[in-house]
Amino acid sequence: MAKFFRAVILGPPGSGKGTISERIAQRFGLQHLSSGHFLRENIGANTEAGVLAKTYIDKGLLVPDHVMTRLVLPRLQQMTNHSWLLDGFPRTIAQAKALNNVCDLDVVISLNIPFATLKERLGERWIHPASGRVYNMGFNPPRIQGKDDISGEPLIQHEDDKAEALVARLRHYKDVAKPVIDLYKAKGILHSFSGTDTDRIWPYISSLLSKIHTQQTDACQAPLP
Repeated sequence: MAKFFRAVILGPPGSGKGTISERIAQRFGLQHLSSGHFLRENIGANTEAGVLAKTYIDKGLLVPDHVMTRLVLPRLQQMTNHSWLLDGFPRTIAQAKALNNVCDLDVVISLNIPFATLKERLGERWIHPASGRVYNMGFNPPRIQGKDDISGEPLIQHEDDKAEALVARLRHYKDVAKPVIDLYKAKGILHSFSGTDTDRIWPYISSLLSKIHTQQTDACQAPLP
């Protein structure tokens, strides 16, 4: 990217945010910043915010806005000389407003995936808890069933990925995400992509970012009046 680039990717659980984020990072040289990674890093380091977050996670509760902003925003403020893509934050309107106070975003990507597809993907999703690595038995299975490719440690399936919890989880996401999406739509930086196949959605996302990259390059090279 010609200038330091700030992007956010939004989408419900199972929408393919992680896969697409990795592709964007590789294709356009952005740093992929994951709120889940920040959580695990701070919990592992026993930071004040990490210890506080763990008290909620251990109770099966969502980490509240004021804790998530303490985890994420200081890191972003340290990355003023880097281009990045933020995955998993903001989840709520309070987080989105806090993010607006520290940086101006260039683009927000929103993934709209049908419920049936999300249900199928999450039913086949297994996770390595320590690293956050995600496997899908349908299109990204581990080399050895039930084992993490890198560590060999066991994989687990989250309780909220199971069918009985999925409807409530996705309904909650929709309710919480709507004001965030509306905010970015009003700012004119929201771009939505719909479909059931990540490989078919990806070319449209790549094309959008290439276009923005070209526009930024042209603006930087334009002669001063």
